[in-house]
Amino acid sequence: MNRIEKAAIDNAGRRALQRHYEFPRLLRLAGGPLAPGAHAVEIGCGSGYGTRLILEKFRAARVDAVDLDPGMVAKARRRLARHHADRTRVAVGDATDLRSALGATDGSYDAVFDFAIIHHVPNWRDALAEVARVLKPGGLFAFEEVTAHALARPSYRLLFDHPDEDRFTAGQFLSELHRHGLTVRDALTRVSGDYLLGAAERRA
Repeated sequence: MNRIEKAAIDNAGRRALQRHYEFPRLLRLAGGPLAPGAHAVEIGCGSGYGTRLILEKFRAARVDAVDLDPGMVAKARRRLARHHADRTRVAVGDATDLRSALGATDGSYDAVFDFAIIHHVPNWRDALAEVARVLKPGGLFAFEEVTAHALARPSYRLLFDHPDEDRFTAGQFLSELHRHGLTVRDALTRVSGDYLLGAAERRA
């Protein structure tokens, strides 16, 4: 992720979009807050604002969060330290290997959150396999993603740094979820073919 994109995701406008657009819609797609005592993980937590909203809006009891960027991890720890330190754990880590970063065993989490991170992962299929591995049966995968259609736009190619090979369409992303035992719920929002916003459930 280059400097321009870091600035684009770590600002007041992006935080307002998460709070007032993404989270209300994800909550509806997910059928409401998580069950009491739920343990969640966020992949690619950035500065930790999404982690905070998972606690406040989805009512997770605890959230683990990882990001590849040590600078973002430090920001997230500072953001969460004052009010949420006892309910969060933030670590430098890869979305394709939560065992190394967090010691995550199979079926560790009640929910996994992905706020437009998997399209950054060169081996995005491995990231989805890892999501399925760490989710408990019946667990929730809440996702917001950017498709190959958007990434092919000249503005994206000029401003942002994304992998060039093997980017997914909306259909490919959803098919891969199914392949890994994740059933997408009926209420799925697709925005202009560029973005996916949805919720899936880990089959037993």
